[in-house]
Amino acid sequence: MPVIVIANPKGGVGKSTLATNVAGLLARQGHGVMLGDIDRQQSARQWLALRPPQLPLIQGWKIDGRVVRPPKGATHIVLDTPAGLHGQALEAALTIADRLLVPLQASLFDIQATHDFVHAVRAHPRGAQIALGLVGMRVRERTQASERLQEYLATLPLPVLAWLRDTQNYVQLAAHGLTLWDVAPSRVERDLEQWQPLKEWLSR
Repeated sequence: MPVIVIANPKGGVGKSTLATNVAGLLARQGHGVMLGDIDRQQSARQWLALRPPQLPLIQGWKIDGRVVRPPKGATHIVLDTPAGLHGQALEAALTIADRLLVPLQASLFDIQATHDFVHAVRAHPRGAQIALGLVGMRVRERTQASERLQEYLATLPLPVLAWLRDTQNYVQLAAHGLTLWDVAPSRVERDLEQWQPLKEWLSR
C-alpha cells in the first residue's frame, strides 16, 4: 500500500492544500484513498467533513478505541503532517513513507527549514528508500522571491515536481471539500497543467 507523506517542519507552506489535492487526484483515478492527519489543527480532517458524498470517496482513519488504522478498502495513504515535525513523529512518518513530498514557498525561512529537513531525511536509515520530491507553493511568477527559490532548488539533488501558482482556486475549493479534480477542467485549466509533472511522478 503506497504511503505518500506531505511534510515540512515549517508551518504555513501549504501542506494541507497539497495533501488534499493529492488525495483528490488518487481518488479520481479510482484508488481507495485514506487521508490521514497527524497535525493538531486537523485541517485535513476538517476538510474531509466538508466533502460532498457524491464525489470520489476519500476516507479518514478508522478508529477503534485507541487503535488507529487504515479503513477497509484503502489502497493508497496520504499523510498530512504538522509544523515542527521532529522526534518520534518524524521517525514514525519516515518509517512508513514510500514517497515524501516537501512543499515550500519563496521565503528565506522556508528555504532554511527545507534545507535542514531534506538533509535530516536523507540521513535517516530509510532515507535512500524514500522517493523524495519538492513542490513550490503559491509561486508568483517573475518575482525576485520566486527567482531566489528556483536558484536554491537548483542546488539540491532532488526533483522539483511542480511550481503551483498563487491562486484563490485552492482556497475556494477547499472551503467546500473540493479539489482541482472535482470541478470542470476548464475552470482550473492552468492549475491542472502545473500539476502534470507531479501527477506523472505519483503514477510511477
